[in-house]
Order: sequence, then C-alpha cells, then structure tokens
Amino acid sequence: MKSKSLSVTSKAPRLRVGLKDVNQVEFADAVNKKLGKQRVSIMIDSSIIDFFKRKAGDRGYQTLINQTLQQAVLVDQLEVTLRKVIREELRK
Repeated sequence: MKSKSLSVTSKAPRLRVGLKDVNQVEFADAVNKKLGKQRVSIMIDSSIIDFFKRKAGDRGYQTLINQTLQQAVLVDQLEVTLRKVIREELRK
C-alpha cells in the first residue's frame, strides 16, 4: 500500500472570505470593511503598554486602548460642542 504524502506548495495560510479564497491584502480589506478597523504600527511608551495590560486583564489591552481613544474623541467633540453653545448663548 502506498502512503500518501501531502506536499505543501505554499507556506501562505489559506484565507477565505465567505466561500472565496483570497490573498492577505484582500482578507485584510474585508476585515477592515466588516469591523471598521485598520491595522497600524505605532511606537508607544512601555509604561503605557504595561498600564493597559494590567488594567485590561483577560479582555486584551489593545481593545482597552481603542476604547480609551474613542472616549478621548467623544470628550473632544463634546468640548467643541459645549464651547459653541456657550458662545451662542453669550451673544444673546
């Protein structure tokens, strides 16, 4: 009996979107479109990373950093709106 050997022709993992095989770029685009997220590479102080890792526990520190940045955006937008309202009220 002959033994079957599987040959690997490519070391790239098989990526699928729905029923379609895609390359890494197409897969990343599909994930970004679905999740509304984008992969970035930035330098962050080690103390900041350590803080978020300790605070996040099992949730994942990147998720916590993302939530913190979203809150900062909302606070900034709120501040802009409040300043606009105050200026309009002072003009009256």
